[in-house]
Amino acid sequence: MERNIETFLGCDKTFEEARIVIFGAPFDSTTSYRPGTRFASRTMRAESYGLETYSPYQDLDLEDAAVFDGGDLELCFGDVDRALGAITDFTAKILEKGRLPLMIGGEHLVTLGSVRAVASKYPDLHVIHFDAHADLRDDYLGARLSHATVLRRVWDLVGDGRIYQFGIRSGERAEFAWGEQHVVTRRFDFEGLEQVTERLKGKPVYFTLDLDVLDPACFPGTGTPEAGGVTFLQLLDAMMKVGELDIVGCDINELSPQLDASGASTAVALKVLRELLLKLDERYIR
Repeated sequence: MERNIETFLGCDKTFEEARIVIFGAPFDSTTSYRPGTRFASRTMRAESYGLETYSPYQDLDLEDAAVFDGGDLELCFGDVDRALGAITDFTAKILEKGRLPLMIGGEHLVTLGSVRAVASKYPDLHVIHFDAHADLRDDYLGARLSHATVLRRVWDLVGDGRIYQFGIRSGERAEFAWGEQHVVTRRFDFEGLEQVTERLKGKPVYFTLDLDVLDPACFPGTGTPEAGGVTFLQLLDAMMKVGELDIVGCDINELSPQLDASGASTAVALKVLRELLLKLDERYIR
């Protein structure tokens, strides 16, 4: 793999040097409300140069991290299956070389493409899911592949008791009822996360972060904002706990940068990305 021409700030190592590979999945063909997440990775990459590589939260610097930027995938907007297949194939290539894939969406459905590759390599995979929405519908307007069904399709792969959701504050009554029988859901916040991370020590974990878990007061730039979310600092604390686990794949999704003309939402997403990259890279060093 060749380095992208324009890389995320501080993510300019070669593929051979890297421990982590980031890439964009610019896809939002099933978005049900306000589209625009296809522009997230491109915008974040360009705007990253307004952010420092150093984190005062962790006393770590991206200049010292081993991160390769694989650029953005070219995804077919007219064919959901082909788009997901391209994501699966690219993720599998990263895993084959012993690197950790970190995908930037895109709508939340892109997670399914990445999880398919990770679950193929790690049959005992568990999933930690931060989100405002349960995403557990079996179909949305007749479509089984949708950003509103993505965690249900992930459940098809990993089965009962392997999905742990936090921050959930939106969904159909039927979703919550189904979820009570098949997944572990914490509504509204991150209470109980420490017990979950203790339970998952030593197990392979995929971490998917829908940024609309944040309160729209600090993150309005998303397609389906939901009042009552967590703060940036609460999210940061939760990510640090998850980052202690054996993360074998992860993604950040659902930034729609054009929906926040101030640029604040993109800045928040970039700081989330920086802190997650540094935490995961530190794990490799340890």
